[in-house]
Amino acid sequence: MFFEYPKLLWLEIVPFLLILHYIYLELKERRPHVRVSTIVPWTRSGMSFLAVLRHVPFVLRTLALVMIILAVARPRTSGQVEKVDSEGIDIMLAMDVSTSMLARDFNPDRLSAAKDIAIEFIAQRPYDRIGIVVFAGESFTQCPMTTDRATLINLMKEVQTDLIEDGTAIGNGLATAVARMKDSDAKSRVVILLTDGVNNRGEITPQMAAEIAKTYGVRVYTIGVGAMGMAPYPVMTPWGVDIQNVPVEIDEDLLTEIANTTGGRYFRATDNTKLMEIYGEINKMEKVRTTVDSFPVYTELFSRYAFVALLALLLEFILRVFVLRRLP
Repeated sequence: MFFEYPKLLWLEIVPFLLILHYIYLELKERRPHVRVSTIVPWTRSGMSFLAVLRHVPFVLRTLALVMIILAVARPRTSGQVEKVDSEGIDIMLAMDVSTSMLARDFNPDRLSAAKDIAIEFIAQRPYDRIGIVVFAGESFTQCPMTTDRATLINLMKEVQTDLIEDGTAIGNGLATAVARMKDSDAKSRVVILLTDGVNNRGEITPQMAAEIAKTYGVRVYTIGVGAMGMAPYPVMTPWGVDIQNVPVEIDEDLLTEIANTTGGRYFRATDNTKLMEIYGEINKMEKVRTTVDSFPVYTELFSRYAFVALLALLLEFILRVFVLRRLP
């Protein structure tokens, strides 16, 4: 707490002088007297309650004056309030859902790991519009761009490998993601394309999709997921599921070309930890523009002092008019 006009607090010397003057008068004043044979009755009874009460009005008036001076000095408290204006970016997550994403070089498999880490990435971007595109032999939009995190996360959890025909149509997946962003008015538009294979399907080549993204100012970060060399993959046999090692084939040259064409960057993820680090790095590179305005907010406290002063004056009036007037 502080006072807007602290110099007025010097006026508090006035109540102090009034108290000294009151004490001086009480000591100097000659009271009426009468001669009596003995003062025993008065010494036994002690000072009466009303005799003490006659000083209370002065105390209340003095208290009221103290409170009025404090109120006039304008007591206040202040606090800082921040107004945050954030300008998010538009992000489309283009995710490969071909059956090769069931390989278990990630825990528990590539697709589950990619979904879990993508959900963490979504939770860390509260100001962005984010959407989901999935692709295999074809592509479709799992979730259009939205700021509804709950819906987005639920739809991400529903992504699975048997949604569409198998294959890897990287060009179609990227083109679908770009089509969802071409009318966006965001100053920054990003596609994070995640795949574990080689383009082998689709009507649109990855190179053409990259050029389309460049035309619309969409930056593409590409992520190749898969261990180096061989990876355990569940294969259905007449005797049930058998885990077999299969070669990991990722067209890294193509993914690098797509990223370079659009001003993005290519990443290689070989396990859960590396994939999490990649999303963390993208999160740092794609910063949300935030403007913070800080300004003070004051709370006036004079009313509580004025209330005490008013209450003291009211009590003084009641005592003087209805109680002390009965003193002989």
